[in-house]
Amino acid sequence: MEVNENSDQKLVWSALEYEDKERSQDWFWALGIIVVTGSIASIIFENYFFAALLILAGVLLGFFAIKKPGLVTYELNSKGLKIRDRLYPYENIKSFWVQVDLSLEKKLKPILFIHSERAFMPILSIPINETVAEDIHSIMFSQNIPEVEMKEHPSEKIMEVLGF
Repeated sequence: MEVNENSDQKLVWSALEYEDKERSQDWFWALGIIVVTGSIASIIFENYFFAALLILAGVLLGFFAIKKPGLVTYELNSKGLKIRDRLYPYENIKSFWVQVDLSLEKKLKPILFIHSERAFMPILSIPINETVAEDIHSIMFSQNIPEVEMKEHPSEKIMEVLGF
């Protein structure tokens, strides 16, 4: 993770778009077995559309499991939060939360949660470095954005256990 700090309340950092995980051959075999058996069962029950959907989903999962994550640039500036080329103005941000693990065990990853006005997926989770947490607080407070505690959705934890 790379951090660049500038004056005029501008904070720039970059992070991988998702955590890269090495998957064993067994993971790919399990994916293949699940897709093939599910597709065969769907064909036996004459649900051909679902069989095709399972095969397509399996191929896409395999492809995205192999794909390496790209580097995403984040910027907090005077206008709002900029992710790559998309700007989320402060007026559209309802609240924020900076998750930093202060315990010695370090179980939690440092994440910035943003609750936006978007109808689909309104909560953004953005990886941060612990060193920028205070700077994020001061910038958000200066823009009068309330701090509301947020946590990762349980589905994210389930996907992490499954190896995604």
